[in-house]
Amino acid sequence: MTDNGLTEEQIKTWAREQFQRANKFLAEQGILYESVFADECRYLAPFVAMWKIKALDKKVYWVITGDLPVDVTLFDNAPDAREAIKYFAMHWQLKAANLEISNTENDASQTKYIELLRTKGEQLYAVQENDSLWENK
Repeated sequence: MTDNGLTEEQIKTWAREQFQRANKFLAEQGILYESVFADECRYLAPFVAMWKIKALDKKVYWVITGDLPVDVTLFDNAPDAREAIKYFAMHWQLKAANLEISNTENDASQTKYIELLRTKGEQLYAVQENDSLWENK
């Protein structure tokens, strides 16, 4: 068992499932992957996985999956996985703030989504700030 309570096999299964989620999300966005930069991908099971993927159009993307919304950004927005996590944390915080301003009807599902973005953004920021998670990476 690892310190997150998961066995190595459970972590491998989780990572495989998260990669499948990333691939499905990319396909839904019209992005088909060509290859994965496995040595630059990072994950902290069962919370977050960060995938660096080269698409068929030769563009390179960061895709985030895990116990949070799946999202994608161009590699140009972050030079490494740690900075990509920071990018998504900040992006989600800004998105939550903008959605909150526009949620004049106090739509319950919108409010729930805003809170999800805010909470997961804060958690991601804490992950990227924790130096011990990034040593020797």
